[in-house]
Amino acid sequence: MKSTTVAAVREALARQRAASRNDRRQSPDRCTAGAHREPLQLGFTLIELIATVFIISILLGVAVPLARNSIQRQKEVALHEALRELRTAIDKYKEASERGMIPMKLDTEGYPESLRVLVEGVDMNGTVGKKLKLLRRIPTDPMTNTTEWGLRSYQDDPKNNSWGGQNVFDVYTKSQGTALDGTKYKDW
Repeated sequence: MKSTTVAAVREALARQRAASRNDRRQSPDRCTAGAHREPLQLGFTLIELIATVFIISILLGVAVPLARNSIQRQKEVALHEALRELRTAIDKYKEASERGMIPMKLDTEGYPESLRVLVEGVDMNGTVGKKLKLLRRIPTDPMTNTTEWGLRSYQDDPKNNSWGGQNVFDVYTKSQGTALDGTKYKDW
């Protein structure tokens, strides 16, 4: 009798396991054993959408100023390069004038009369038809997008922005802007 009871219990447990496996296999939108299940809903909740928009707006708020500073930094680097190119050409002209390679005009102190002279060239002493050219072109000012530069002559007051016209001792940008480090571009 004992063996029949154990066999009956085993058989009842096997039937329960099979029934529970069948319940799990059924789709969630069907009713099982009298219980009603809601259909599976797909999509995003309003809170999830708001959180996503909020995170994206924070990321954009950080990225836009970085991009703006990057563009300004590139222009500042270009301004440094253009000023260096012009000042190097002016210094080479002065050196050639002091060495007697080119004629020195009166009241120029050995500096060029204009930036155009650096491009067009000046006749060299002791040669026929040979010119000393120090620039291929006048660089564009990246802050004003023109080839118009502020000029200072050797005789001008360094704090004054007007050019005396005797020679070109130094150049500066005509931009009134302020650099990322807080200095004025025209003071570079």
